[in-house]
Amino acid sequence: MTSMVSQTWRELQSVDRVLQLLLVALLFVGFVAMVSASVEHAAGRYGDAFFFAKRYFFHFSIALVVSVVMYLTPIDAWERSSWLWLLIGFVLLALVLVPGVGREVNGSRRWLALGPLTLQASEFVKLFVIFYLAGYLVRRKDEVQQRWSGFIKPMAVLFAVTLLLMLEPDFGATVVTAGTAFVMIFLGGVKLGQFMLVILSCVAGAVAMVIFEPYRMQRLTAFTDPWADQFNSGYQLTQSLIAFGRGEIIGVGLGNSVQKLFYLPEAHTDFVFAIFAEEFGFLGTLLMLGLFVGLIGRILHIGRHAEMAGKHFHAYVAYGIAVMISGQAFINMGVNIGLLPTKGLTLPFISYGGSSLIVCLAMVAIVARIERECRGKYGR
Repeated sequence: MTSMVSQTWRELQSVDRVLQLLLVALLFVGFVAMVSASVEHAAGRYGDAFFFAKRYFFHFSIALVVSVVMYLTPIDAWERSSWLWLLIGFVLLALVLVPGVGREVNGSRRWLALGPLTLQASEFVKLFVIFYLAGYLVRRKDEVQQRWSGFIKPMAVLFAVTLLLMLEPDFGATVVTAGTAFVMIFLGGVKLGQFMLVILSCVAGAVAMVIFEPYRMQRLTAFTDPWADQFNSGYQLTQSLIAFGRGEIIGVGLGNSVQKLFYLPEAHTDFVFAIFAEEFGFLGTLLMLGLFVGLIGRILHIGRHAEMAGKHFHAYVAYGIAVMISGQAFINMGVNIGLLPTKGLTLPFISYGGSSLIVCLAMVAIVARIERECRGKYGR
């Protein structure tokens, strides 16, 4: 037992230092931002200003255990079982739709309650889709690059996943999952004509979903001119923009945000970036952006290293994770600054959310394992 613990500790000490430092920095910044944004809401609703901070440590302890397991698991194990994880993902997405099983919040049924832990199924499905596509692109490389069938099969699977996500509904997770899948399939060598045809079809489908759902159309019109209805459909965005304006260059200081005093809804989840910008200003937002760019760049570097080492499944997984994290961060930040229509999507490592934290840490742990397995097999 002692030797096993000692061996595990030695393996954990071999984690890529750059990846480790970037992750720790993001987690620290995220914890400070989340706690500061949540204290007033927690005090008013739960009578404890640090309610969300305590819940964060509960989620973080689970995420840490999951991450260690992910790091110690060989990547080949994920490749062999990629189809199984996709099946589990379908089961989870189906379960949340079952009355009495899935938990409904604000009209959306996305969560599964497991005692003190509430899991958002879509967060885990994002990773499972990456596993499946990476395995498929390795197994069916020639078919993907040469025949329509190799392209249509993963598209059919993706359609089934997005259909279940839209039934929740979870438009943000749908966009991120589909976008990541498209990039991975493109990297797999699909013909450009096929790729563009599907992209145009998806854009047409997205437009149709906006047109035929009044609340989505309302969000779109509010996004184009939030000040036209600043106390109704444009309320969240206008309050977020006020937060950015108050932050100026260096911010109003940690804990001194006014917008988190029940002006900006979901301040500790979807709009934590706006509160951070108000308290730390333009320079603070540059720091956060720099950490995200550094982390994503490091993951892409590790993915490229794996590809050159001939580890194609490893490479596809790393690329998928980089696209997933960067896409979600871009959408969340874009919503906060009015670049994109409002939608519920957490900022990785920053927003409050147990499922998001667990999955994001697990993804980085997988990347660290990829780096370890490919270390020394090709010149860095």
